Amino acid sequence: MFNITSNRLKLIPLSHNQLQLLAQSRSELDKALSLNPSEQEYDTTIAAEITDALENFWLPQTALHPQDYSWYTNWDIVLTERNVSIGGIGFTGLPDTDGKTMVGYGISQLHEGQGYATEALQCLLRWGFAHPKLKTVIATTPPENSKSHRVLLKNNFTKTGESSDMIYWELNRL
Repeated sequence: MFNITSNRLKLIPLSHNQLQLLAQSRSELDKALSLNPSEQEYDTTIAAEITDALENFWLPQTALHPQDYSWYTNWDIVLTERNVSIGGIGFTGLPDTDGKTMVGYGISQLHEGQGYATEALQCLLRWGFAHPKLKTVIATTPPENSKSHRVLLKNNFTKTGESSDMIYWELNRL
């Protein structure tokens, strides 16, 4: 297993087996990763999205792509100072034929507004753009999610479109 580290964070790409532990119990995953008890709290909508991603994307995709699981999994965002998980981040897979992939992320409500999402995204982008085929990372956000807009802008994403319920963003390799 490998991790990505920054000044304050460690990003851990969860293996298929670790995702299975997460599906059973967050506390069991914390024990397996030698972490202090998680401090992840989300509103019910975000919690439902995480459960859906776990059951319908991360688990099936990491099973299908064991060699490249890090492109299909949730990366646990760990606050190194306290050795506690505070969120997650990840891509939707290896770059497609156009060199694109999508990114998604979330930080616990207890830890919002401290720059952790910005820092985690910066780390994952640096790792992703080291892959020679990755040219563009895309993201989508609801129009009302100004916190996520700031995270993307701080990481040099540009707005590429907008609909009534979504804003579209992208970052191209320099």
